[in-house]
Amino acid sequence: MPISPNSSNTGGNSVIIITGVNLSGATAVYFGDSLATITANTPTMITVLNPPGNGVQQVVVQTNGGKSNPLNFFYIDTPITTSLSVDSGPVAGGNTISIYGYNLYTATSVNFGANSATPTVISDSEITVIVPANSGPGAIQIIVTTTGGSTAPLSYLYEDVPTISSITPTSGSTLGNTIITIFGTNLSNVTSVTFDGNSSSFGVINNSTVSVSSPAHAAGSIDLVLTTTAGSAILSNGYTYISEPGI
Repeated sequence: MPISPNSSNTGGNSVIIITGVNLSGATAVYFGDSLATITANTPTMITVLNPPGNGVQQVVVQTNGGKSNPLNFFYIDTPITTSLSVDSGPVAGGNTISIYGYNLYTATSVNFGANSATPTVISDSEITVIVPANSGPGAIQIIVTTTGGSTAPLSYLYEDVPTISSITPTSGSTLGNTIITIFGTNLSNVTSVTFDGNSSSFGVINNSTVSVSSPAHAAGSIDLVLTTTAGSAILSNGYTYISEPGI
């Protein structure tokens, strides 16, 4: 006697279909000790609206011929989300984020505003999802839907990729520690600035200005790469290291 679906939220009132034999004239369908509402009945199928419940309950059909064998039915608690591994990313999407919370193991979809994505369940407290593209930059709400219901929203920020328009100065000592100002756009959420792959210390002034201290490097022109949560901007051969004079 199969049952489909075999789970619902704790509030019940879901359409449940039970199939089997000799089911005509069903007088009652029990979910544990609670009665379901029968909406359709044939010799091979019963459709019901399940009652509210918690945990695992046994479903039993009663007819004039007696009671059926029991089937397990699972009531799923309402999901709760608490945090995101990353709360911002590029407008183009494609980045993977983790969503943390409780009662997430039956997650079926994640809405990013008006856009939907399919999650991968890691555990009852974590799911991952590939972020869909958005129509433009701005804040949206993330809502996770499970068999148990939908979560309260978490905020996520879509950002444009950064650009570098200029830097000053454009050269400095091979010993490093030259203070350089980077000008561009979408620089609020900088995560790193590298000089030929070497990390540097930096400070965000505003959305269009970042201050950085150059690391030591051999003489020559190198690529400067600025990375934010939305992507990277590369200034090819944009900075030149100059050797100290000697006499």
